[in-house]
Amino acid sequence: MSFDEHRHSAARLTVLSGPSGVGKGSVKALIRERYPWVWFSVSATTRSPRPDEIPGFHYHYYDRSHFEKLAGDGQFLEWAQYANNLYGTPRGPVEERLAAGYPAVMEADLQGARQVRKAMPTAQLVFLAPPSWDELVRRLKGRGTEDPETIKRRLALAEEELAAEAEFDHTIVNHSVEQATEELVSLLSSPVESSTACPASNL
Repeated sequence: MSFDEHRHSAARLTVLSGPSGVGKGSVKALIRERYPWVWFSVSATTRSPRPDEIPGFHYHYYDRSHFEKLAGDGQFLEWAQYANNLYGTPRGPVEERLAAGYPAVMEADLQGARQVRKAMPTAQLVFLAPPSWDELVRRLKGRGTEDPETIKRRLALAEEELAAEAEFDHTIVNHSVEQATEELVSLLSSPVESSTACPASNL
């Protein structure tokens, strides 16, 4: 199937969010493998690239002054500071993709999703949820990449994110990566309805 078959006059941005450990990275990886027409935005950051990271694929790497100028000019759909580094989603590439008639997808945390809702009200927000709280805990601990204190902080944040699920337009329960991937892809070309987006004042 060609890329042009996925063009749509009402293409829009889809924001994927959900707690740490729910499987967002696995879903993105499978979509990239199976559906090359799906375009993911690339975030910008002020931190230095890691040895295994490719500029322009994993992140756009900016110095702090350049990042802050772009943020001041409204060139990010959302941005925030984490561990003394800035992260954000450049607005330009997303708007170019949508203007060409193709859907765009980006990953964001809860605060980022709320910023995008205000910056681009027609965006659809999709919440990726775990089958249960116990399963989320199991997945986080099973990664084996974080110490108990970090896991504790992530779970505390997850409680806040799960409590905000009603702010999203759609929820996908990640029973399996394959099932969650297919559900997300099916939403990418869904019709844009004015009733879908929640008023920004409610967020």
